[in-house]
Amino acid sequence: MSAVSEPPYGDNQRLPLALPQFKHIRRYWDPSNNIFAAKLLPGEYYVTGNGEMVATVLGSCVSACVRDRVLGIGGMNHFMLPRDASVDGADWDRASAATRYGNVAMERLIEDILSFGGSRSDLEFKIVGGGRVLDSSVDIGMHNIQFVRHYLRSAGYLILGEDVGDQYPRKVHYFPTTGKVRVRKLVKLYNNTLQDRERNYRRELEALVPSGKDGGL
Repeated sequence: MSAVSEPPYGDNQRLPLALPQFKHIRRYWDPSNNIFAAKLLPGEYYVTGNGEMVATVLGSCVSACVRDRVLGIGGMNHFMLPRDASVDGADWDRASAATRYGNVAMERLIEDILSFGGSRSDLEFKIVGGGRVLDSSVDIGMHNIQFVRHYLRSAGYLILGEDVGDQYPRKVHYFPTTGKVRVRKLVKLYNNTLQDRERNYRRELEALVPSGKDGGL
C-alpha cells in the first residue's frame, strides 16, 4: 500500500507515514505523552503500525480499541448508531439500517488492521464510552454499548476490557503498540461543544439512514 508523507514538525520531528484513507485525520506531536497522536472525531477511525497514540473524546458515542497483540498494530474508531426503533429491544440479529452502520464502523477498523499484516486470531478488543450525556428518552450510550458487545460476541471475539456507561464523557488515549488504554472521565464540561457535536452527528446519521428502513452506507 502507498502512504501519505506529512510535512516536518519542528526541527527534527516528522509525522510517521499514514495510509491514504487517513489523510483527513488530524495528527500532531503530543509533548505530554512524548508521542505522535491521531485525534478522532465522530464517524472517524485510524489504524497505525508506527507507534502512534490514538485519542478522542466520547460522550454517548463508543470507541473500540483493537490491535494485533503480537505485532502491536492497531487502531480505534469513534461511532454512534442512528436511532432505529426496530433495534430498541436489542434484537441485533435483525437486519436494519442502524446495525449495518455499526457493522461498517467495526469492519473497516478490523480490515485495515488485517491489511497492515494483523491476524484475526491475535486481535484483542477493549471498548470505551457510551455515557448518558444527551437529554433523551432513549439511552443512546447504552444502545451503542449493547451493539458493540453483541457485534464482538457474534463474531467470536472476546472483550479484554471495557470502561462504558455511567453519565460522564471520557477522554481516551489508546496506545496500540502496548494495548494500554488511558481513560479520564470528564466530571465537568465548561461548554456544550461535545453535546452539540454529538447531536449534530446524530441528526446527520438519521438523515442518511432513515429509521426503520433497510439501507447501507
